[in-house]
Amino acid sequence: MAWMKRWNAQSLALQFLVTGGCVSIIAMLAVGIFVSHSIENAVTRNSAATTAQYVDSVIAPLLPDMRSAQPLDDTIARALDETLDQGALGRRLMSFRLWRSDGTVLYSNEKNLVGKRFEPNPKLQTAFSGNMVSNFERAVDPESQAERAMDKPLLEIYNPVLQPWSGQVVAVSEFYEVADGLQQSLDQARLQSWLAVAGATLAFFLVLSAIVFRGSRTIDVQRDSLRKRVSDLSDLLAQNETLRRRLQRASQRAVALNESHLRKIGADLHDGPAQLIAYASLRLDSDIMLSPRITKGRRQEEVQIIQRSLTDAMTELRSISRGLVLPQIENASLSEIVERAIKAHEERTETIVRRTLPDVDPRLTPSGKICVFRFVQEALNNAYRHGEGRGQAVEVTTNGQRLDLMVKDEGNGFDPNLVQPENIGLAGLRDRVESLGGSFEIETSQNGTTVRMTLGAMEVGD
Repeated sequence: MAWMKRWNAQSLALQFLVTGGCVSIIAMLAVGIFVSHSIENAVTRNSAATTAQYVDSVIAPLLPDMRSAQPLDDTIARALDETLDQGALGRRLMSFRLWRSDGTVLYSNEKNLVGKRFEPNPKLQTAFSGNMVSNFERAVDPESQAERAMDKPLLEIYNPVLQPWSGQVVAVSEFYEVADGLQQSLDQARLQSWLAVAGATLAFFLVLSAIVFRGSRTIDVQRDSLRKRVSDLSDLLAQNETLRRRLQRASQRAVALNESHLRKIGADLHDGPAQLIAYASLRLDSDIMLSPRITKGRRQEEVQIIQRSLTDAMTELRSISRGLVLPQIENASLSEIVERAIKAHEERTETIVRRTLPDVDPRLTPSGKICVFRFVQEALNNAYRHGEGRGQAVEVTTNGQRLDLMVKDEGNGFDPNLVQPENIGLAGLRDRVESLGGSFEIETSQNGTTVRMTLGAMEVGD
């Protein structure tokens, strides 16, 4: 449901604050009611016991043998009236009744109740079982009409009257005490109990809240850290996937380019040295060379023709081989590798190349060295072919484990989109660089062309 989703979206600290607050309030109310009720009962019982003991000590000497079922005689009744109406006892007690076990009123300061019989209520029955009963509530018994009409707090007490020598309950005295002080004591006890329970609950809740908030902050920090790590891993996976696709594309293109390169070599061999050698072979097998009537001068001329053809074939073979075979660069530094490629280009094209080389050469892996040499070689060839060798320059910069290599010229530029698939130079360079995890860029305009490659930590070390 929507509200459940919104609730689960909140922080753990807020969820605890709301849930714990509700539970704490409910627990505080339950404990407060229980403690307040217990204190109220204890205060009421102690006050009633004190009053009952006092009344019993005053009234008991006046009572006759209560085993008799007859009402009290006039002498005892007058003595009770005088005792209950005077002194401290008269000020404390509002009414007094003496009950028999069947519910008959043996004595009362309300004379109209004497001799009447009422159905014994549970409080009276409890008192006849030997237990004192106290009640600090509004009177509800049928015989308590006068008490209900009073607008004062009254403490109702049922106290068993015991036979001295046997301890048997022979009667129950019921009296109502004006309890102004008891009401104040109960109010104060309730207030103190509620304050104590509320304070303890609040302190407990605050301590738990502090622990939960601290744990929540720790969880939030760890969650943010985990999210960042997941985000970083996701980015890394995306980069790895991109590199994997680039490597796979480079590998597929490398296969195609190698095949194209082999076809080109085959075509160069077929159209160049192979034709020259075939021509020389034909001249050797010609009638001129086999005829016995050929003159010595003519034979010498044919031999020279054949020699020139074979010499041209060898020259072309060497030229093709120089383009295929790398110089010894295994133990060369970065500057030496770049310098060799530049000098070979200058000798072959009779042009000048400006160079900017680093003061400190980083270490390169063998594949990195080959990539650098081929990049400079092919980029300068393109600069000579498309830019006529104008403003040729090579710049090499390093930054820690990063190598930037740039070859530029000041020619008229070209449109990369018009480069035919069979032109394997730039495509081969791009695939070679990207297969090593580097980047390859071309910027060309009417003012010149710049080819840039970058190698990272995989191929460049300190």
